[in-house]
Amino acid sequence: KIVTDEESRKKTLKRRDAEEGKKNLTELSSTLRLRSIIMATTTSSYVSYVTGKCSGVRRLDYFSKPLYMLGFHMYKPSEDWAVTWEELQTIGKNQFYNKDEKIRGFNYKIAENCGVRKEGAYLPPGITRAKFGDVPIDRSILSARTEAEEVMFTCVRELLKEKGMKPKEVDMIVVNCSLFNPTPSLAAMIINHFGMRSDIIVYNLGGMGCSAGLISIALVNELMQCHPNCRALVVSTENITQNYYQGTNRSMSIPNHLFKVGGAAILVSNKRKDRKKAKYKLLHTVRTHIGAKDEAYECVFQQEDHEGNTGVKLDKTLMKIAGEALKKNIQVLGTVALPFSEQIKYVWDQFMRGKSKARREKPPYVPDFKKAFDHYCIHAGGRGVLDAMLENLSLTEDHLKPSRATLEHYGNTSSSSIWYELAWMESYGRVKKGDVVWQIAFGSGFKCNSAVWKALKTNRKLHRAWTTEAEKPLLSRSYKGIETEGVLNEGAEGAQELADLHLGSSGLESFKSSFRKGRRRRNRVPPQ
Repeated sequence: KIVTDEESRKKTLKRRDAEEGKKNLTELSSTLRLRSIIMATTTSSYVSYVTGKCSGVRRLDYFSKPLYMLGFHMYKPSEDWAVTWEELQTIGKNQFYNKDEKIRGFNYKIAENCGVRKEGAYLPPGITRAKFGDVPIDRSILSARTEAEEVMFTCVRELLKEKGMKPKEVDMIVVNCSLFNPTPSLAAMIINHFGMRSDIIVYNLGGMGCSAGLISIALVNELMQCHPNCRALVVSTENITQNYYQGTNRSMSIPNHLFKVGGAAILVSNKRKDRKKAKYKLLHTVRTHIGAKDEAYECVFQQEDHEGNTGVKLDKTLMKIAGEALKKNIQVLGTVALPFSEQIKYVWDQFMRGKSKARREKPPYVPDFKKAFDHYCIHAGGRGVLDAMLENLSLTEDHLKPSRATLEHYGNTSSSSIWYELAWMESYGRVKKGDVVWQIAFGSGFKCNSAVWKALKTNRKLHRAWTTEAEKPLLSRSYKGIETEGVLNEGAEGAQELADLHLGSSGLESFKSSFRKGRRRRNRVPPQ
């Protein structure tokens, strides 16, 4: 009986140990599995795909067709668009010359500490015309179109010229601009101006904030998995003309000090023959969206103030929300981009924090991203954003030089800021063959997006944006619409003719004739 009891006790202990071990494995696997968040991740490495799947990344795709970056061009505004500190105060007289000391003092403090230079900031002509004091700001669609075409057309023209390409050789175009989305679209403006093909694949993204440039890259990458042998043009810009705030709300006046004119055009390809002349190859993309939370959705919001002035409100919780989005983004990025040793350390720390209360009281382990990336293009959203990234990712000031230089010289150019930073690196000869570049940006919604590139050659190009050389002026402009006064002054006969062309028998006959012309061409007997 004593022997039987001893054997029973051993079996009980063995079964208990097995159950405890199974429980620990379950907890570890649940730690490895990330929370259900709205994101999409792609990778060109099958090993990274396997490690990501083992870590529980739900929406992870492996793309077999590589995406090569052939080149990019950033817009350098004319010196006519630059304003002095005194002129900037005259333009923003409602903020700087306000009778309320709180409003006046707040704007002077933001201008001093935002990280953007006060002398020589670039603003579009519709706004700079107000520097004379007695001339109001022009916020018309005509003025906004003028800004958009100057930025976009110049970038596309210079990029195609540099690469020796004709506009008809572009198979796909994706344009992103958050705050200005006219009809026809900005993408249609480019197609019309350069005379591109009728079968070109076109997307125009709006309202997606400062991280839309990386969303465009991810979109092109996914499209090119279905369309082989394609070259795509990505144009990232932001429009300041209609969104320069003229009220007194302090949260809405902050963008006036940060956002300036800028834009970039990027040429990518999935053709095998383009690999030899390509500068970079795309390795990973990670997209994170935490807009399900009201606090995140509302922290960057375009609205009107109590006086009817339109602007973008930056809430006090912005930095907190950005940190939360960054954390979720790098959780996934780490599973596909970090070395395996860093992944193990991070997962083990997360597992032990769930088991030990004392461990939870200590700061969490931050992976050493310097072992995975050589260069960092961090969105130049403001000095506070860059300071937070410096601290949270344990980076050095040297890593943030491109971002700080871009913020100081060009301000926050929204989705194109990461391309100014990459151009700065190349201009100073920092990017060598085999180096890995991490681009990361934040945007309204709230989003945090990442793209990782590998340099296929040593890139030491001196970009015009970081020289004293000026952009060449545009020789032709786009269509801006009819003069409404001319239509109103037409007689009754002219108005009737116009109505017939649009809705009457003349319009219908014109529509039918277009088909008859095509049919006659097809039935024409070929010459012998």
